[in-house]
Amino acid sequence: MNVFFEEDGAFKVATIFSEAESSLQVESISGKRSKIKANNVLLRFETPMAGFLDAANAEAETLDLDFLWECCGEPEFGFAEFAQDYYGRKPTSIEAAAIAIKLHSAPVYFNRKGKGRYKAAPAEILKAALAGLEKKRLLAEKMASYIVQLKAHTMPDELMQKLDMLLYAPDKNAFEYKTLDAAAAELHLSHVKLLHACGAIPSIHDYHLGAFLREYFAKGTAFQTADVPTAPDDLPLAEVQAFSIDDSTTTEIDDAFSIAHLPDGTARVGIHIAAPALGIAVDSPLDAEVMQRLSTVYMPGHKITMLPEAAIRPFSLDAGEIKPVLSLYLHVAPDLTITQRDSKVERIKIADNLRHDSLEAFFNEETLTADSGHPYWSDLLFLFNLAESLEKARGKYDPTKPPQVDYNFYVNDGLVRIEGRKRGSPMDKLVAELMIEANQQWGALLAMHSVAGLYRAQMGGKVYMTTKPEPHQGLGVAQYAWSTSPLRRAVDLINQRQIISVVQNTAPSYPTNSDALTSHMRHFELTYKAYSEFQMRMERYWCLQYLIQEGFLEKNTQEIHATVWRENLVRLDNLPYMTKVYGMPVLKAGSRISLQVQEVDTLLMDLRTKFIRVLEEEAIQEVVLSDDEGADLDVASFDAPVENTPAELTVDDSTPAAESHVEAV
Repeated sequence: MNVFFEEDGAFKVATIFSEAESSLQVESISGKRSKIKANNVLLRFETPMAGFLDAANAEAETLDLDFLWECCGEPEFGFAEFAQDYYGRKPTSIEAAAIAIKLHSAPVYFNRKGKGRYKAAPAEILKAALAGLEKKRLLAEKMASYIVQLKAHTMPDELMQKLDMLLYAPDKNAFEYKTLDAAAAELHLSHVKLLHACGAIPSIHDYHLGAFLREYFAKGTAFQTADVPTAPDDLPLAEVQAFSIDDSTTTEIDDAFSIAHLPDGTARVGIHIAAPALGIAVDSPLDAEVMQRLSTVYMPGHKITMLPEAAIRPFSLDAGEIKPVLSLYLHVAPDLTITQRDSKVERIKIADNLRHDSLEAFFNEETLTADSGHPYWSDLLFLFNLAESLEKARGKYDPTKPPQVDYNFYVNDGLVRIEGRKRGSPMDKLVAELMIEANQQWGALLAMHSVAGLYRAQMGGKVYMTTKPEPHQGLGVAQYAWSTSPLRRAVDLINQRQIISVVQNTAPSYPTNSDALTSHMRHFELTYKAYSEFQMRMERYWCLQYLIQEGFLEKNTQEIHATVWRENLVRLDNLPYMTKVYGMPVLKAGSRISLQVQEVDTLLMDLRTKFIRVLEEEAIQEVVLSDDEGADLDVASFDAPVENTPAELTVDDSTPAAESHVEAV
């Protein structure tokens, strides 16, 4: 005797070997013996077991589901009784098995009520289910068609309409995502690489920019308010005229200097900071937008300003104009000691905007000992000497420190020029030290008058923001409150409001323990970090683009030189870019090597190089680095450019992202 039974959702046949009350020992056609439950048996038959299932499946294919559904009625039924009604006679074992197979294969038509028992689905439910199945069938056909198009590097219009979702916010349940995912899997490509191959990403630069804008400027970069501040014209006019020192691309000029030589032999040095706090009211529509943006966003070839142009121009310290400023005056004795400090809110005439590119030739290390002929040479020399004195007072003066390089990116019509500029030049030091002096002295002023402010602090190597005046060990100052870039950074604007309240003896805009102040600080920390990471990502993109532009991939013949940082991590020459070189022998940190550029992928931000040789016949040797070597480098971001700025050095406050790396270490 043979049995037709159900096991694990499938139908099987076997010969009975032995039988108990609730179970059977059976033997399959292959000879394998097993134990099955008695209630799993649907049918016993004596016909030969060989070919039984094939015959039953063939008979099931002839049965029409719609007709079966119409015939079965509403009550619950067993397959054997229904088979007898369907055939109008006692069915053969193959016919009965065919009915069971057909009913079991159509759960949309027939709901299971137990082993071999079913109930017809209600008409309305069946109609809806069949419509759903038809929809799935059509979607499957469409997906198959789209996959063919994607594999041929053609972008279907329907997927193109969901490009933003596919690129930046993938919805894994969406039809478009599943289609792209299936095609990418068949081609062994990432989603973004396939979209690029299909022409859906016409600009890789804009793809990277779009990811940032989508998160931080979802409504666009245009300002939502037409609020235009006006600069006050009733402030006293300073007796001196000022000049600024900035990069040629700087349009938001927020710091300038002046020197007046007094009859008693002292010099009065003025540090003048643009004063938008005098025109932008707290909680005004413009202020609300500023506190949302929190900083100007920099990237090579472009920037997104914190303030609209209409709000920048009344306060930017442009040459030939009189502008309101917050001034810190230093009374400097002949020995460069500071005998007195005064803060004033006033207006000042801006005589000149000096630019790095034109000033460099007249004011550098070689011109410190002889007049270069520049009209501001003597003033610049005095300020430089004062800057060195301030640096020594902070305990950070070190003439033996190895020279370091900053990089400027100039982008025009898709072409990039990357120029290195030695950090710590007389111009840099002059501006940096005077900015540190202003930031620490105004922080002290707020603390002395118990007026709340926002401070940068560093303790135990950790840099953080706080509402309390705490030491900044890296800079060697007792407190450090960003106050010198109010046109480009919201923290500086907030601090300027507080400083002005002290100078003018008025109520501060933010009282002690202000919830608004704490909220702005927390929001700023997160946003400013994201902006800095984005800037570095775009610099990384342009570094890779530069390698392509300069032909380092052509015939793989051009070599690029690099310096070993540690292990297989190297820094490319003349580019702020670090990368890992796999397969490189163990070399001493600082070794000079030559690499072959094998692949540059600006889409995935990937650089693949091959080690060629050690330059200058440097010996290969294994070096164990100490725990603190390279401590300022996050190896996880090994392909990101690293601005190796020491903690004690502030970059020129007017350059893009200035001070963003001040406390990098």
